[in-house]
Amino acid sequence: MSLPRTLGELRHSPFPEPLLKTRHVKDELRENLAKKLRQDGPIFSGIVGYEDSVVPQIVNAILSRHNFILLGLRGQAKSRLLRSLTSLLDEQMPYLAGCEIHDNPYAPICKRCRELVQQCGDATAIAYLTPEERYVEKLATPDVTIADLIGDIDPIKAARGGHELSSELTVHYGLLPRANRGIFAINELPDLAGKIQVGLFNIMQEGDVQIKGYPIRLPLDVALVFSANPEDYTARGKIITPLKDRIGSEIRTHYPATVEEGISITAQEAWTQRNGYRLHLPKYVQEVIERIAFVAREDKRVDKRSGVSQRLPISCMENVISNAERRALRNEEKTAVPRISDVYAAMPAITGKLELEYEGEMKGADNVSKELIRTAIAKTFDEYFAGVNMQQVVQWFDLGGEIGLSDSAAAQEVLSGLKGIQGLMEKLGPLEVGGKDAPEVQVSAAEFVLEGLYAHKRIGRSEERVFTAGEKQPKRPEKTLEREEPPFRGRRPYN
Repeated sequence: MSLPRTLGELRHSPFPEPLLKTRHVKDELRENLAKKLRQDGPIFSGIVGYEDSVVPQIVNAILSRHNFILLGLRGQAKSRLLRSLTSLLDEQMPYLAGCEIHDNPYAPICKRCRELVQQCGDATAIAYLTPEERYVEKLATPDVTIADLIGDIDPIKAARGGHELSSELTVHYGLLPRANRGIFAINELPDLAGKIQVGLFNIMQEGDVQIKGYPIRLPLDVALVFSANPEDYTARGKIITPLKDRIGSEIRTHYPATVEEGISITAQEAWTQRNGYRLHLPKYVQEVIERIAFVAREDKRVDKRSGVSQRLPISCMENVISNAERRALRNEEKTAVPRISDVYAAMPAITGKLELEYEGEMKGADNVSKELIRTAIAKTFDEYFAGVNMQQVVQWFDLGGEIGLSDSAAAQEVLSGLKGIQGLMEKLGPLEVGGKDAPEVQVSAAEFVLEGLYAHKRIGRSEERVFTAGEKQPKRPEKTLEREEPPFRGRRPYN
C-alpha cells in the first residue's frame, strides 16, 4: 500500500486527524509495548541477563509514561538498551516535508509550517520518518551549550531570507527540538554542566522549551531518557537535585549474574566468525575467559567503583581467537583451536580494562592479570575435574618429567610429547575429548589439564611455558613437649 504524500491524502488514510493530534510519543511507546507484552516474546532483542531485573523496570517506566535514567557501571549495555527503544515506535510517522522539527501535519508548531499549510492547504507535501530517524542521542560533554541542546538565533538564516533577527523564522533549532515526536537520549548525564542541566527543566515538567531571544514556547512531544555512571557523580560532576527530581524512574543496571549469561553476551558481541580457517572454540576456554571478569570484580586490588566492563571478556575472546588463528596460519593447520596459552597471550586486552587500587598498582597490571587468569583457570578446572584423581600425572613430573608448550607450536608436534605424560590423555573424558579427535582439539584439552594443575600448585611452570614438578613445601618441625623451667628469682652471676 502506497503512503499518502499530501495533506489531503493523509486525511483519508490510516493516519486520521484525531489520532495524530492526541497520541503523543509516550502513548505510542506504551501502546506498542502493550502489544509486545500480549505476544509474550522478548521485549528487546540482544539484551541478555536483564529479563527478570532491568527489563521489567523499564517496562513499568514506559507504561507509566516516565522519563527515566539507566544508572550503572561501564559496560552494562546502557546505550544499547536506550537505542533498543526504537523497536517500540511505529514503522512510519508522517510529518510536514522539509520541517526541521518534524511537525505534526494536523497541528504544526513552527511558524514556517503554519504558513505553509495555510498557503498550500491539502496540497501540502508529506514525508515519513523511520523509527531509527526518530531517535536522537547526545553524549554529554562539559563543552555542550544551551544552543546545542535547545537552539539559538541564526544571523545567516536571517540574512539569506531577509528576515528581522526577531523573526521566528531565524531560529536555529538545537538537538532537543529536532527530536520532536521521537526519543531524545543523553549519555553520561553528570558530564553535562549544571547550568545546562537547568535548560531541561521546562521540557521535563511543562513540556515546552524557550529559545534564546524569542518570546515563544515550543510545546515539544518528546520522550527523554538518560544514562549515567554512579562513579561520575563525584569524579567528573553530578546530576543536580532539581533535575533528578524531575526524572520519573531511576533504573539500576548490573553485570551478568552467572558465567553462562556472560558467555552468551560475549558470544553475541565478540567477532568470532573469521574468514578462512574453521574455528573450534572449546567450552572450557569460554568459561576461563568469562571467569576472568568475574574474578576481577571480586578482587580487592581492582577498583570496585569503576567496575570491570563486559568489554573485557569480549576483547579477550577476540585476541584469543586471533592468537589461535596466527598459530594455524604459521603451521598450516586446517582448524584454529584456542588453548589456555592463548588466554595469557591476550593480556593486552585485559590490562587496559582494569582500574587498580593502590595495592594492585604496586604489584603491576601484568602481574595482577596473570593471577586473575590463574584463578579463573583453577575455578574452571574444578568444574570439570572435581574428584578426578590426577596423582598419576603429578607423579610423572615429580619423577623428573618436564615438557615445554609454546603457544606457537604446531599441534601435531606437541601432541607426541603430551602422549608421553603418564595418564594425561586418559583424563580428558570430562572435556568430551578422545583419541579420535583432531590433534588441535586434544592438545588444547591436555594443556588445560596441565594449566589447571599448575593453577592449583600441584605442578610448576616457568615463564617460558615449561611444565615441571611443583615446589615441595618444607614440612614444619613437630613441636616437642619440653618441661618448662621455673622462673629464676635470684641474681645471675656476671660473665
